[in-house]
Amino acid sequence: MALRRRTRTAVLTSAAPPRLTGGHRTDVYVEIGSLTKVLTGTALDRLAADGVLTPDDPVERWLDAPRGTGITLRHLAEHTSGLPRLPPLRGPRRDPYLRFDAAALRLLVGRLDTLATTAPGTAEEYSNFGYAVLGAALAAAAGEPYEQVVRRCVLDPLGIEEMTARPPADRRLTGTSRWGRPRAAWTTNGAVLPAGGYWATLPAVAALVRGLLVEQVLGPPTLTWRQDGPMTWHNGGTRDAQVFTGLNRETRTWVVVHCLGAGPDAADRTGVRLLMDGGRTAGGE
Repeated sequence: MALRRRTRTAVLTSAAPPRLTGGHRTDVYVEIGSLTKVLTGTALDRLAADGVLTPDDPVERWLDAPRGTGITLRHLAEHTSGLPRLPPLRGPRRDPYLRFDAAALRLLVGRLDTLATTAPGTAEEYSNFGYAVLGAALAAAAGEPYEQVVRRCVLDPLGIEEMTARPPADRRLTGTSRWGRPRAAWTTNGAVLPAGGYWATLPAVAALVRGLLVEQVLGPPTLTWRQDGPMTWHNGGTRDAQVFTGLNRETRTWVVVHCLGAGPDAADRTGVRLLMDGGRTAGGE
């Protein structure tokens, strides 16, 4: 008999009590993948508001990049830098970001003029590599590590504690193998951290969505958020975890969906359905 990985789903919305299936929990840390980019984009906005930098600063103002690439911080945040989706230097398939550390990022930043595949500002290509560069630039401009920038500029003003790149080992909920054993997460607390390395409890993710999208405590939503019709949203995914967050601007319904061991689009499908029906049902989990 074929063994299947255990699927866990958690749904939090503004319109109904939390729903948990398959043993998912709200009191532990889970990977949020590329939802981390929202933290990076918001930090960019806050540093700009404080006069530390401007979104149109060229990359070489803050990093040791070749002059004349034309790549700005805004291009990196909007995924229009022309940089590829993934860093050219990758680790083994079981842990693709294992070798993508600070030294590797510095090496690649020094070659940005040879790595862009299109001219900056001419086309959109979703880029984890670009957000890794952006996070490094923000840290350099602020004069403090990226994690401190996010804590000071985003998490502390929103009163969020349980969102971090380094959660306690005994409070992590990860995917499982077909034999039910916990699977090791990818190494994402290195250079790729600003693109997708944070962990959070689901109440903390809900607080982020309420603070940034509903209450707009730190101003209008940053350009990192995606816009489709009445929806403002962002998602994220790692090997085992998928997350979808968003707001229906017309109904003011917000939603957080997190899945472990599900298909790559499971969280997106559930989240969009909930936003479009006002968060009343969670069919298809």
